[in-house]
Amino acid sequence: LPEEIVREEAFPSAADAITAVHFPDDRAGLDRAISRLKFEELFLHQLLFAEIRRDRETRTAHAFGINEGYLKTFVASLPFALTNAQRKAAWEIVQDCAKDRPMNRLLEGDVGSGKTAVAAIAVAHVLDAGGICAYLAPTEILAGQQVAALKRFLPKADIHLLTGSRKTVEVAELREDHPCIIVGTHALFQEGVALPPLGLVVIDEQHRFGVQQRHALIEGGDRAPHLLSMTATPIPRSLALTLYGDLDLSILNERPKGRRPVSTHLVLSRDKKWMWDSVRLQLKEGRQVYVVCPLIDPSDTSGAASATEAAKTLQAGELKSAKVGLLHGKMKSDEKVQTLAAFRDGTIQVLVATTVVEVGVDVPNATAIVIMGAERFGLAQLHQLRGRVGRSDFQSFCYLMPDAFTTNAQQRLLALTRIHDGFALAEKDLELRGAGNVFGDAQSGFPDFKLATPADVPLMKKARDWSARMLRQDPQFLSHPLIRKHVRRSLDRVHLE
Repeated sequence: LPEEIVREEAFPSAADAITAVHFPDDRAGLDRAISRLKFEELFLHQLLFAEIRRDRETRTAHAFGINEGYLKTFVASLPFALTNAQRKAAWEIVQDCAKDRPMNRLLEGDVGSGKTAVAAIAVAHVLDAGGICAYLAPTEILAGQQVAALKRFLPKADIHLLTGSRKTVEVAELREDHPCIIVGTHALFQEGVALPPLGLVVIDEQHRFGVQQRHALIEGGDRAPHLLSMTATPIPRSLALTLYGDLDLSILNERPKGRRPVSTHLVLSRDKKWMWDSVRLQLKEGRQVYVVCPLIDPSDTSGAASATEAAKTLQAGELKSAKVGLLHGKMKSDEKVQTLAAFRDGTIQVLVATTVVEVGVDVPNATAIVIMGAERFGLAQLHQLRGRVGRSDFQSFCYLMPDAFTTNAQQRLLALTRIHDGFALAEKDLELRGAGNVFGDAQSGFPDFKLATPADVPLMKKARDWSARMLRQDPQFLSHPLIRKHVRRSLDRVHLE
């Protein structure tokens, strides 16, 4: 760390910090030492992001000219009115794509805030200007759903599905001079498939795609594609800037007009009869229902056993008059697609599932979700699951049914019944669980630090401020040769990976 930071922040020296961590004199000294070591990790990480941004500025991309008349017509053709936040984000993205430097933007939004519509506007803009787009989803089942969603937004577009088990076109048939959309999984890039030059790449569920993979997308070739990443989980702004500091940020913080908050209820043993009566009433009115089962047996890694058992029990008991379907991770890809299609067209009334439905499943007629073993899920994951309903003008319901009710679970579940804003819930989750696994699998995207965690928000802000200050004062690190060496080595590793 530069001497001025150590002095102004009253940090111990590196040697003193290491000594204090292993042989602390008191708690205060240990805390100061840990803060210094965490800060060093975060500070160097922010400098690396700054260097990646600077490196990106040297690369060229295709500048897709803005056809305002076409975009106005396209937006007017949408079956709903865009929110102000959607308009602002879409315009930021379109303006980025009109520049000859590669866009690297993160679109962050709450559940149901309309990220797909914004991405569709970006895709429409690039297609209209003659470019090829790739849309990457985290799983094959979601890739298939995105094809259906994009066809609704862009019925005349040439859309191809390209996943491990399903192909609607061979790569060799794709032509550089023919605008189209290629939809696949993240593996499309990670397995080195030779695609034609891309104008825009949209990455859904960004956290599964690390900084190295993002950087690899703009490597090679004469022109880099523009890159739009989207998060499935709302992340507090301060944390997003640390996790994704190499990206520009657009935030969707409004829900589409007419969408009512999902009425969320904590269901204890005495409430179960009332809850199932309510579910049956929803079904009688022609609506559909999700029942989500947790992973209970650690050996049952996909949760298939608990979901299968729940489906049998419900079909024979509380929901015997309904058509019950089953969806879990052990099913073959085609079976999953068929089951979801049957749920979407109403053939299946109740879908019993594992968390495979957590992200991206969009069935507007589904107005109730029962989450069994609710205490086993984190707040962010519960909010994602709740987001499977509330996708139409009908009032929707979320029933949280815990098996056990510890104090910690009580705080978490009661917070969900009161708070409907995903960003506020993410802040609450940080507060409740500290350095715990705040964002479920999303934290796999957190940098591989030895000490720093997502809960270290004040230190993250401080590290970001200091990195900006240093880059203003010494942009080439001429006065800080050790930092220059570290950043260059880290940047080489990003290039290599």
